[in-house]
Amino acid sequence: MTTIRTPAKIIPRAFPGIKPEEVQEIIVNSRITTYPAETIICRENAIEFVFYMILEGDLEVTKVINNSETKLLKSLTAGDFFGEMALIHNAPRAATVKSKTNVIMLELDKEGFNRVLKRSPSVAMAMVHEISRRLRQNDQMAIEDLRMRAAELADAYQKLAEQDLVRQEFLSNVAHELRTPLMVAGGYLHAIQKGMLSGSQLTSTINTVVRNVDQITTLVNDLLFMQEIELVLPEFQAVDIIEVVKEVAGKFEGKAKARQITLKVKGDRGVSKVRGDAQSLERALSALVDNAIKFSPFNSEVEIRYIEQGDRVRVSVEDHGIGIAPEIRPRIFDRFFRVDRDGDQLYRGLGIGLSITRQVIQLHQGMIDVESELGKGSKFTMALLKWQ
Repeated sequence: MTTIRTPAKIIPRAFPGIKPEEVQEIIVNSRITTYPAETIICRENAIEFVFYMILEGDLEVTKVINNSETKLLKSLTAGDFFGEMALIHNAPRAATVKSKTNVIMLELDKEGFNRVLKRSPSVAMAMVHEISRRLRQNDQMAIEDLRMRAAELADAYQKLAEQDLVRQEFLSNVAHELRTPLMVAGGYLHAIQKGMLSGSQLTSTINTVVRNVDQITTLVNDLLFMQEIELVLPEFQAVDIIEVVKEVAGKFEGKAKARQITLKVKGDRGVSKVRGDAQSLERALSALVDNAIKFSPFNSEVEIRYIEQGDRVRVSVEDHGIGIAPEIRPRIFDRFFRVDRDGDQLYRGLGIGLSITRQVIQLHQGMIDVESELGKGSKFTMALLKWQ
């Protein structure tokens, strides 16, 4: 049921202690205005000279925080009033007031208020008392707002400090990841240049140099891809996901064998093509397979499986390795986050593989899910839209 207030009941609340004839004086110098729902009655930072008393309807008071977030301060209804400071002070509005329903207002502007004061000086005293009360209330709100801002600043500072630490660790890791293969390749190249190697030894050395140069190239390409994917949107086409899986499995076959890991591929025949970019999807899947092999024990299995479900094709990579601790699971897709040690086992890497995977899947409007149990392994699943 809609609540309706009469001016004679609202005015004494706004001007406590005034006489009945003074109430009538205010009514005579005011106007009644109707506003439809979703109307901005007054806007934050605007300068105007109207005092509003709500006879019927509901409104909301909001304020912009940190130049971006709109915060709801309170709701108003019949019998409430606002804007009394506009009658005595040329200050901008402190908040925005918008109608949520159809609203009927009794409005008293500055000229009308001045006419009332000439005939009823006691209204001024009532106004002073009410404004003093409101100012104390606003001071408390301001203090609370400052507390919130201080907490936000502290949180922002903490995040900046964490980002700076991550940046420093990243630069250190990049230097380390580049230095090792460069030193190895450089040392062997000097030996070759001086004619110190020949025959099978020379062939083995050249293979080592090539392997280390490939490692450097892969690292640099990953770093460049991570930046380019945010700037250049590929044109999506119909991609044969089975071919992508086979390509990735072939690329990691040697690495898996070196760790005595069996790399298996399973899936349904005739799986639909997906909407995407083949090169990007290959990179995303490569990062998952690379991690699965890296974090798996010797003599174990890594399985790549693809299956069609509804309007999506799901590609999963499952290992039986160290698993993911629950406390770090929310961070595993963060850029440069990495696990570098598990007991005595050390792991190399920059922590950009899963970040690349997430970026690619988001670009494809897909989803990525992870299931993991510490000490038993992990399963990452990409869900990609089928080509229509």
